Amino acid sequence: MHNTNSPFWADDNDIAEVMTVDELSELGTGDVAYIKAVKAGDLKEMFPDVPPLEDDLTLYALLNADGTPILLADSRAAALANAFEQELEMVSLN
Repeated sequence: MHNTNSPFWADDNDIAEVMTVDELSELGTGDVAYIKAVKAGDLKEMFPDVPPLEDDLTLYALLNADGTPILLADSRAAALANAFEQELEMVSLN
């Protein structure tokens, strides 16, 4: 019997074949982005070439749907403006 709280295709035993892990990880890449506040001390992992900054300085990273860094800005407004300029769909992680 079909569960009315799930889509019709969710009853299929082969649901894993609908989308591969690689396809899922690339979903939204290049079209969807989010902004994340980061402390300067944590930037080396995301932006290896970032110059030394005060560790407690807060910056804003514009990130692709898969977490790939796009831009680093000194304000959320600047990161958001760049996202709109690049015609990226913004999502919230809250």
